[in-house]
Amino acid sequence: MSTPVPVARIVVGYTATKAGRDAVAFASRLAAATGASLHLVLVLPAQKPGVVPPDAGYERHVREQAAGWLREGAAEISDGVAHRAHVRYGESVASGLVDTADELGASLIVVGAADGGHRGRHRLGTTTTELVHSSDVPVALVPRGARRIPADTGITRLTAAVGEREGTELLVEETIRVAAATGAPVRLLSLVALDLPAGLDTGAIRTVGDAHAQDVLDEVRTALPADAEIAAVVATGDGIEDAASHLEWEAGEILLVGSSRLAQPRRLFLGSTAARMLRVVTAPMIVVPRTRSDREGASA
Repeated sequence: MSTPVPVARIVVGYTATKAGRDAVAFASRLAAATGASLHLVLVLPAQKPGVVPPDAGYERHVREQAAGWLREGAAEISDGVAHRAHVRYGESVASGLVDTADELGASLIVVGAADGGHRGRHRLGTTTTELVHSSDVPVALVPRGARRIPADTGITRLTAAVGEREGTELLVEETIRVAAATGAPVRLLSLVALDLPAGLDTGAIRTVGDAHAQDVLDEVRTALPADAEIAAVVATGDGIEDAASHLEWEAGEILLVGSSRLAQPRRLFLGSTAARMLRVVTAPMIVVPRTRSDREGASA
């Protein structure tokens, strides 16, 4: 396993909406806890070939308006957090964010929930859906209302939902990296018991789940300081939604999940397990690619 390193740069997909403020609020708390710098990015539509370019005055007005929105977003960032603002162009907002993250060498993209969601809940829109099915870096999905959590709440716990499928190793590595950077306690949520065939004896399910949870716990414990607070629990219930809904979620918690095994190399693909958890979990969710990107492999 590679040596974990702190998150250095965080790209925030900013819009002049409540969702944009939610993304900034969470990213600001994470940056304050890790020492990372924030990069607020507002993506404007790129000019399409064959289309008559807009009037120069109008183009200047749009850029000035975008810059003004970014200044408003930056005003929400906690004191002491290094930050920059960027106006970029892209074929889509998602592609613009991914391109900027690649250019800056960022290790996380943060986006807010789509309009229409309830407070404390996730809702995927066009941009977030494209991101969680194409990004080559982890993506943090922030639920509605995150801006209302006090900045001094910090990052109080990390929960990693781990199974035995391909990609689990990188999910564990990412959890170790964020835990080392934030100093937050770690809760390992073993999903193995939910993946076992129906009809197995309850005792056998418990034994397999406990054994898997202990294996992951031992792996994470060896990679973190001896005084780090780490615990493991086994997901039980009538499916992942039921199991996740019966867990306690703190205001300053982050949930980390892996990408689906259907993902292309070095790309995200939101799997069914993560999608079902999104329906009930109130914590921000970081989705981790199944395989390491070329850039991450070179810098790890």
